[in-house]
Formats: sequence, structure tokens, C-alpha cells
Amino acid sequence: MDPLIEIRQSDPSLPAVIRLIEAHNAHGDAHYPAESNHHLTPDDYAVSDVDLWGAWHGPDCLGMIGLQPLGEAAGEIKSMHVGQAARGQGVAAALLEHVIRVAGERGWQSLWLETGSRDGSAAARALYEKCGFCYTEPFGTYVLDPESVFMTRRI
Repeated sequence: MDPLIEIRQSDPSLPAVIRLIEAHNAHGDAHYPAESNHHLTPDDYAVSDVDLWGAWHGPDCLGMIGLQPLGEAAGEIKSMHVGQAARGQGVAAALLEHVIRVAGERGWQSLWLETGSRDGSAAARALYEKCGFCYTEPFGTYVLDPESVFMTRRI
């Protein structure tokens, strides 16, 4: 990854972040039926307990990842997305490593996530597997859905 990229907490109302949130939601819409998408809008982020980080290169937000508490000892990864132009450069791995580190600093014992089961999410699943995530059953308010897979890892 480019050493000039900085990962920092990011305001969901910034235009560069809004573009990534919208691209993430458009990707979901293009690959999955509406009832299987779990979209968050910029407004949803603004009023939620999800911390949002961006991978910044100057004024450009290349990727984003959210982290939401699940009780006192766990968290959920939300809406990881890297813009098309920045893919294949290690941005997603750096974002994921960042939130794993943050979860450990918070004293959490595990991380959980939901992602898609189709080819449109294959790269994400491969990254999660490489970073130690294992497949599991639905958690929290999620229900079994053939369009979704659920993963977790210990911290």
C-alpha cells in the first residue's frame, strides 16, 4: 500500500465518503436482491454507533470500513468498500487490519460480519478468510439467507 495513505476516522457527511457509501450500496444493489441488502446511508452512519474509517490519499477517500459494537466484548464490521481505482493495492487489507487492531485496543474478544454469498463478494470473502475469519451462523438480528454468509474471528 502507498505509504502516503492515511487511515483515519471519517465523517459520513464528507462528499468523498458519501461517494464511497453510495458506491458500496450500488454494488449491493447490482449483485443482490433488495431484501438481502443491509445498506447504511450517510445519515444512518451519522446517527448510529458505527465508527467509520476511511483510507485517505490527500483529499481522496479510497476506501472505508465501519465498526459497530456488539455488546461489551464484540464488534461487527460494517460496509467495507474500496473504490474501483484503488482495488488491488492493499487498501482493503489495511482497513481490515486497522479495525482488528482497534477492536483489540477496545478489549473486544471477537469480530463478526455479514457479507454476500455471490461472486460479487468473492474478493471480500477471500480477504476475510486470509485474515482469520471463519464461517458461522447468523448473529445478532440477521437471519439465515442464501444471499448472505456470516463470519467471525477471535481477537
